[in-house]
Order: sequence, then C-alpha cells, then structure tokens
Amino acid sequence: MNPITYTTSQGVKLNYYKVGTAGPKLVMIHAQSTCSRSFEDTAKFLSKAMQVYLIDCPGHGLSEHNPELYTLQKCGDAIQELIINEIGGPLVLLGHSSGGLLAAYVASKTILVTRLILEDPPFFSCVGERRNNGFNYVDLSTVAHKYVESGSTDDFSLYYFEHQYMWKEFPDSTREKTKAKLLKNAQKFRKKHPNDDLKVIFWPSDIFVGMHEYDPYFGEAFYTDNFNDGVDYEEILQNIKCKTLFMKAKTEFDDDGIMLGALTDEDLERVVSLIPRCEVVRFNCGHGIHTEKFRDFCKRVVDFMKNE
Repeated sequence: MNPITYTTSQGVKLNYYKVGTAGPKLVMIHAQSTCSRSFEDTAKFLSKAMQVYLIDCPGHGLSEHNPELYTLQKCGDAIQELIINEIGGPLVLLGHSSGGLLAAYVASKTILVTRLILEDPPFFSCVGERRNNGFNYVDLSTVAHKYVESGSTDDFSLYYFEHQYMWKEFPDSTREKTKAKLLKNAQKFRKKHPNDDLKVIFWPSDIFVGMHEYDPYFGEAFYTDNFNDGVDYEEILQNIKCKTLFMKAKTEFDDDGIMLGALTDEDLERVVSLIPRCEVVRFNCGHGIHTEKFRDFCKRVVDFMKNE
C-alpha cells in the first residue's frame, strides 16, 4: 500500500491508503495502538468489489503525533475533513474499537456516510469512573501512562510487552521465568528488526501491528479520560441517521472484576435504543473480530453494503 498524505485546514497531517479502484466506497478506521495495517488483509479481500480507504488516526501510523489532538472531537473533525475533501460520498464508514467511537462521531456529522459499521466500540464503558474496570484501562492505558510518567524513550511495543496486564494470568510459580525468557526473545527480535512490528514466539502477532508507531500519549488521554472531554455519546448516537450494523464480540470478566471486552450487553442495549436504525450481529470471539473471524466479518460487511 502506498501512503497518501492529507493536511487539514487546521494543519493536522493525516495519512491514508486506498485499495481498489471501482465499486462503492468503504472507509475503515482502526483501533487504538495499531494502525491502518491492521485492516490490510481485510482491505485486500474487500477491494475486489469496492474501493477501500484506510485512515491512520492521529497518534498512530504515519499520521501526526501531537498530544493536543487526542480528543474525540479533534480526531473526529480531522477525519471528517479528510473524508469530505479527499474521498467524497456516498460511503460506508467502519470503525473498530476507539475507531468505532470516531466513526460514530463522523457519521453523526455528515450525510456523506450512508451506512455505518461499528466493530465492538466501547460506548459508555470507556468514560468516567467506569473506564477503571475495563481491560483497556488496566492494560494499554495504564502501561502508556507509566511509560509517559517514567520519561521512557524505549520502543513502546517492547515496553508494553514487558508491562502488560495479561502477565497476571500466568501461574505465580512460572510467571517471572516465562516473562524473562519471552522478553529476551522480544528484545532479540527488536535488535534485529528495529523498524518492524514486534514478533514474540507463542504470542499473537496482531497485537503488535503498528504499535512501534503509536504515541503513548494517546493512551494517556484514555487514562486521564481527556479523550472523552465534553463528549455526549447519547447525543452522538441519536444523531446517526444512517443504517447501522453493530458487531459485538463476547464480553467476560476476570476474577478481579475487570471487563475483558469493550462493552456489556446493557451498554449495547443502550446503544441500540439510541441509534434509530441499528442491527446487531454477535461473534463468539475476542475484540479483534476482523482478524479472529476474518471470513465471517468480510461476508457481513459485503452483505450489509448490498442490502437495502
């Protein structure tokens, strides 16, 4: 994929890619800590029948890294301007996780979005005190906060690997030994491949796609709740007039009561009650539906874009 740069009227540099040359337009917004390449395989598959646009959010990939931009409104306005001036409509807009929050914001603002696909975004669960009991907060946001607070300049993907929440799931008797061995493996890979996505033996590789190009200050914005500053998600959802598909991954809770997922069934019911035309499809998998259930995900996207 060849990167394309767009600079907004506010001077914000955004990077995006286009895959495919014919058919309806699909714009995809990735999740936090990754980048457009998380959708690369999906885009290649879908581009057989449509034009696919992949946008790097501010603080990710090749887009501008600037902590002053890391709010829903500022990121959303920049993406909306790119869509209006560079891509045009009508189009289908898809967002994964925090990218789903941004997609909903953009869809609530412009009639160019004629269909909206939300891949497991954390509506309501990522705001205020509730965010403290979510996996993103205890994992990525907290690790990013510690990174920023420490003044570290280490490769963030390595730092994240060493400090992530999931180490607590390893048995006490073997945790430190296993961690030391795998961390050594990760450090060896990074030394040999300084500019590549981190790869660690026995560890899911999709976790680290784009993480070495991620600005930890974006995670800090979720840690402090600054990303949601002044946001009224009820109002945003009520203003979405286009037909919407919500893809819901499974949600579980660990022994400490931490929600291992994006949002609860109660949150989902609230979302559906607010969006005038919203249907739900559930997937028995983790948060990354487009990677874990690739074929089913793609089929759902194609069918949703075809159906009247």
